[in-house]
Amino acid sequence: MTALTAKVTEPAPPPPPDARAPKRRGVELSLLFGAVLIAVLGHLYVGITTTGRIPAPAAHYAAGLAVAALAAHLAVRLCAPYADPLLLPIAVLLNGLGLVLIQRLDVTTPGHATAGDQLRWSALGVALFVLAVGLLRDHRVLQKYAYLSVVIALGLMLVPVFFPAVNGAHIWIRFAGLSFQPGEFAKILLAVFFASYLAANRTALALTGRTLFWKLRLLPGRVLGPILAIWLLSVGVLVLERDLGTSLLFFGLFVIMLFTATGRIGWIAIGLLLAAVGAYAVGTFEPHVNSRVDDWLNPFASIERGDGPGQLAQSLFAFGAGGLLGAGLGHGQSFLIGFAAKSDFILATAGEELGLVGLTAILLLYGLLVARGFRAGLALRDPFGRLLATGLASIVALQVFVIAGGVTGLIPLTGMAMPFLAQGGSSVVTNWIIVALLVRLSDSARRPRPAEEAEA
Repeated sequence: MTALTAKVTEPAPPPPPDARAPKRRGVELSLLFGAVLIAVLGHLYVGITTTGRIPAPAAHYAAGLAVAALAAHLAVRLCAPYADPLLLPIAVLLNGLGLVLIQRLDVTTPGHATAGDQLRWSALGVALFVLAVGLLRDHRVLQKYAYLSVVIALGLMLVPVFFPAVNGAHIWIRFAGLSFQPGEFAKILLAVFFASYLAANRTALALTGRTLFWKLRLLPGRVLGPILAIWLLSVGVLVLERDLGTSLLFFGLFVIMLFTATGRIGWIAIGLLLAAVGAYAVGTFEPHVNSRVDDWLNPFASIERGDGPGQLAQSLFAFGAGGLLGAGLGHGQSFLIGFAAKSDFILATAGEELGLVGLTAILLLYGLLVARGFRAGLALRDPFGRLLATGLASIVALQVFVIAGGVTGLIPLTGMAMPFLAQGGSSVVTNWIIVALLVRLSDSARRPRPAEEAEA
C-alpha cells in the first residue's frame, strides 16, 4: 500500500526537452497566397473596369508581388521561425490594396501616375524587411544604441527645416528629383530610445517621487528630466516645421510608453490635458493649422461662398456616395479631391468604391496588426522588448486613428500618410521596417525556452 501511495503521489515527469511550440509557417504561406491573390485580382479588375481590357503589365505585377512576398516569407522561415504568422500577410495585403487604389487613381490623372514609383518603394521596403529580419537576431542589441538613436532622430527631424516648405510644412527633403520625409524614420528611432530609457528606469518611474493627489506622483527631475527634454525638443522641432500630425504622434507615443512603463493611469490624464492645451494654442496662433481647424469646424463653408467643395467636403461626399457596398473599383469620383487623393485622402477612395464593408475590413486589418504587436509585447519577458513592441504597435494605431479621424471629419486634418495604403515612399519603407521589428519581437516571444530554463 505504501509503495502504491508513493507511486500515485509521485509528481508527473517534466515534458520532453525536444517539445517545440508550433511555428505556423505553413499558415503564413497560405495567408500570403491569399493576400497576393486578392491584390492581383484587384489589379486586373481595375484595368478591366477603367480601360475594358486586362492591363499589359499584369503578369509582371503578379510575379513581382509574389516574388517579394515569397522572399519575405523565406526570411521569416529561416531567421524567425517562431514569429507571429499574421504579421507578414497583413502587411502584404495592405500594401497590395494600396497599390490597387493608387493604380485606380492613376487612370484619372495620367500625367501624375505614381503606382510605378510606389511599387519600387514597396520593393525597397520588402528588401529592408528581409535585411532587418536576417541581420537582427536579437532585439536586445538595439538597447545599446539608445542615445545614438535619439541623436540621429533629432538630426533627421531638423534637416527639413532648411528646405523649402511643401503644402505649408517643412517635412520634406527634395534632392535630384527625389523626395523623402525623414520624420518617418525618426519615429522608429525615438521608439527605441523611449523603450530603452524607460526599461532602465522603470522602477524609479513607478516607485519614486512625491504624491500630488489621488494616484498622481510627481517624479524627480533626475529620472524624468532626460526623457522629457528629448520629447520636448522633438515636439518643438516638429512645431517649427508645422508638422502637426507627427507632433501628435510623438506626443501620443511618449504618453503611451510612459503609462506602459509605470502602470499609472494619471499619465494618461495628464497627456490628454496637455494635448488639448497644445492643440488649442497651435490651432489658434499658427495660420496653417488654424485654416485646417476652420475647415474641420465648417467643411462646407467654401460651397456656401461659391468657391466649390474643399478637400474635406469632397472626402465626406465620397464616403456618403459609397454607401454599404460601394460603387465598385473604378466607378467612384474621389479623384476630385485633388493632389491629396493618393496620400492623405486615399481612405476616401476605399470608402467610396469599396463601401462601408470594404472600409471596415481595411480598418480591421489594421486593428489585427496592432493587436498582434501588443500580444508580442505582453508575451516578451524583457522590459525593453515589451516596451518596444508596445511602442511600435502604438505608432501604427495612432497613425490610423489620426488619418481616419481627419478624413472622416472626426478631428482636424494632419497631413499624414495611411500606413501601407497611401502613396509615399518614406512611409511604406518605414512601415515595412516596423513590421520587421515586430516579426523579430514576436519570434522572441513565441520561441520556446531552453530545457534548463523551463525546469528551473
